Amino acid sequence: MKRVPTGLVPSIVLEGGGPIYQQLADWFRRAIAEGRLQPGQRVPSTRALASELGVSRLPVLGAYEQLHAEGYLESFTGAGTCVAAAIPHEAAAVPPRRPPRTPAASSTPVPRRTAARVAAMAGPPQTWLESQGAFRVGVPALDQFPHGVWSRLLSRHARHVGIDALVYGNTSGHAPLREAIAEYLATVRAVHADAEQVMITSGAQHGLQISAHALLDPGDRAWVEEPGYSGAQQALAAVDAEPVLVPVDAEGLDVAAGIRLAPTARLAYVTPSHQFPLGATMSAARRIELLQWAARTGSWIVEDDYDSEYRYGSKPIAALQGLDADARVIYVGTFSKVLFPALRLGYLVVPKDLLPAFRAARDALDTCSPMLPQRALHDFIREGHFARHIRRMRVLYAARRAALQAAIRRHLPDTLQVVGAEAGMQLTALLPPDVDDVALSRRAAQVGVSVRPLSPCYRGEATLSGVILGYGSVDEHTIEEGVRRLRSCL
Repeated sequence: MKRVPTGLVPSIVLEGGGPIYQQLADWFRRAIAEGRLQPGQRVPSTRALASELGVSRLPVLGAYEQLHAEGYLESFTGAGTCVAAAIPHEAAAVPPRRPPRTPAASSTPVPRRTAARVAAMAGPPQTWLESQGAFRVGVPALDQFPHGVWSRLLSRHARHVGIDALVYGNTSGHAPLREAIAEYLATVRAVHADAEQVMITSGAQHGLQISAHALLDPGDRAWVEEPGYSGAQQALAAVDAEPVLVPVDAEGLDVAAGIRLAPTARLAYVTPSHQFPLGATMSAARRIELLQWAARTGSWIVEDDYDSEYRYGSKPIAALQGLDADARVIYVGTFSKVLFPALRLGYLVVPKDLLPAFRAARDALDTCSPMLPQRALHDFIREGHFARHIRRMRVLYAARRAALQAAIRRHLPDTLQVVGAEAGMQLTALLPPDVDDVALSRRAAQVGVSVRPLSPCYRGEATLSGVILGYGSVDEHTIEEGVRRLRSCL
């Protein structure tokens, strides 16, 4: 039997009404019967328990001897005293302790209220996450990540960790990592920023939350793409801001429509390089129009550049932030798509005059991100592993994208219309209007296929039905089989 190692002293209250050894024995019997102490779990030594309770060691010895005799406890050489593997049948007869009745227990229950904003943050059930097979959205090729290199870098810093890595870190993050990110963004994304403007976050969603807390007051209006990323709407709901649903077309966010709906909105959230979920790239004319609107109204633009590293058929599109002459753009990036989601590291690029507000918001939310992975990531970038990994994954994802498109043409040519396949690790396939994409996702989950329905990406009335298919984490054989199963669900 596996023993549970623990040196924790249980919370024992001696309530009087009998000898101490008897009270202790009764408490242990009840705790074992109620499952608070598990078979094999180590219990404190008699000396430690007597010291914790402030009593003589003799009654504790007496209680333990009695429990040993009854079969509730057993001792092992080198392992101390543990709860017995086989609990006596009498344990089932010990009645559970009932909490004392209070006057409120017999009256009308008091409502257990939560914040009203939680309803806006919850969203519909994500039934498509019930399956781990094809085609999970947002998951990279985890089996292709250089785990050995990453483990070596982590071990390097874990073995030689200093005091400065164990205390609360800089609110903006590890300075050398921020410098490496600033250089990378300037080279690859044409982002204009120095290391001071980079703030390390716990992923892109965390960056959106910090931005909302720093820029918005309750009741402020903010443009969001329709359909769009639900996480942006959750960030707005957390600060009681009002989302303004701005339609998206082949050129990205319709800026003219946004101006008609809310000409003085405080903020605009956009995914210009690869709109989620329809995949459009914002045109140059729309980008200029959006920047001019922000400069004219004093509004802010939050640019979510969540997967710009992967673009097929053309070079990566320069970031909107690089065109911004009025410092109105807050740039959001993440390592979840290029490395692995559990890393929980992302970044913001913040205009210099906004840094005090963003640091205050960050400090109020969670102070700082863990330092050990930040240091390892700095070495991962500086030693060239990051760039090599992205180059390898770009080739791999291009092949998987082609395999998925070919499988759709073979098995579902008249049912699925592919859009948004020019970048990233997912594509969207539109369904005929009479097909319920949410019901389809439920049927697909039952046969081991994860497809994300398009309609829940609309906050208003959905005008398109479709599925979002991620291909980053699935090989070509799984892609082929996944499309066959999806066809059976249709």
